[in-house]
Amino acid sequence: MPQSENSSSGSTFQNLIPSGFYNVIKEERTFLALIGFFFIIAGVTFPYAEIAKWVGFALAGYSAIANDSIQTIGTFMASNEDKKWWVLWLFIGGIFLATVSYSWYTFSGDVSYQRLASKGFAEAPQSFTFLQIAAPIFLLILTRMRMPVSTTFLLLSVFAADVSAIGKVLTKSLSGYLVAFVAAAVVWVLLSRIIKKFVKGKPHPAWTVFQWLTSGTLWAVWIMQDAANIAVFLPRSLSFGQFLAFALYIFFGLGILFYLRGDKIQQVVTEKSDVRDIRSASIIDFVYAIILYYFKIKSQVPMSTTWVFIGLLAGREIAMTFTDVRGKGKPLGESLKLIGKDAGYALIGLAVSIALAIAINPGIEAEIWNYITG
Repeated sequence: MPQSENSSSGSTFQNLIPSGFYNVIKEERTFLALIGFFFIIAGVTFPYAEIAKWVGFALAGYSAIANDSIQTIGTFMASNEDKKWWVLWLFIGGIFLATVSYSWYTFSGDVSYQRLASKGFAEAPQSFTFLQIAAPIFLLILTRMRMPVSTTFLLLSVFAADVSAIGKVLTKSLSGYLVAFVAAAVVWVLLSRIIKKFVKGKPHPAWTVFQWLTSGTLWAVWIMQDAANIAVFLPRSLSFGQFLAFALYIFFGLGILFYLRGDKIQQVVTEKSDVRDIRSASIIDFVYAIILYYFKIKSQVPMSTTWVFIGLLAGREIAMTFTDVRGKGKPLGESLKLIGKDAGYALIGLAVSIALAIAINPGIEAEIWNYITG
């Protein structure tokens, strides 16, 4: 009898909500429980700045790396699926430790390569709001939904002192998208005949060496750009103990990410044309590293590397459609659909970022409107 009652109540509960939604809840119940727990932690700790800054950093550290992994190490994972996860982790994690250590030592405790020295972000927060601590949780949710959103917009906009800081980041990021799109399209059109001729059969072992070098370089340059998104919660100059906490937390977080093989967000990479081939992955990483380095030396203003990455994949996808490199190009309609989906997700992330910034600082709404209407 009790068993029958439980069955009946369970059936009644399922009838109250759409079956698809119920299946999502059932499948993601562990993740949803964690999200609920994180929101509670954010709500409890945000009034206490000394605790809140580390809670915000911990949430931002994993969420930013998890979402942005598709840009920098996504192709590396996709083309090295035959390698043990811990080998890939130690390689990428070692580069991370070396890169942030250099910044910490060279810039007197600053791990962001002075990206937070630009106007609007130079001062470390002395107090926090609930939404500032919760912003990385929204990023975790969007990441779980396979959305390649801009961690720069989502995490930095809630700390912007004025709208001009957001405007500079947005301008630099959109220009990065256009540069990446054009560069990728040109490179793949010019290389299409070479790729058709030489990229056949099993890759030469030299490709593995080249790909690991380009992926490592790209990862280092990405850290120089996006460490600011994680460090924004922390003092602008970290003591040795604070630096160890910062570096080791991200290092072991990378281990989890590699163990999960990028988790669900990795699909953004693997659904694109021919990214599992180590030769194609090497070219993607090489072009991307050059573009990021160019924008790194151009100015200290932070930028969204996500927009650069989706611009890169978009230009490459279009070029492969028209040149049909190695017979791997997708039909134009399918390519445009993928490009539009990635751009749409990035715009959703931008909208969420601006909404959070307005909710935290209502005065920004008027400034944003004045900035747009000029």
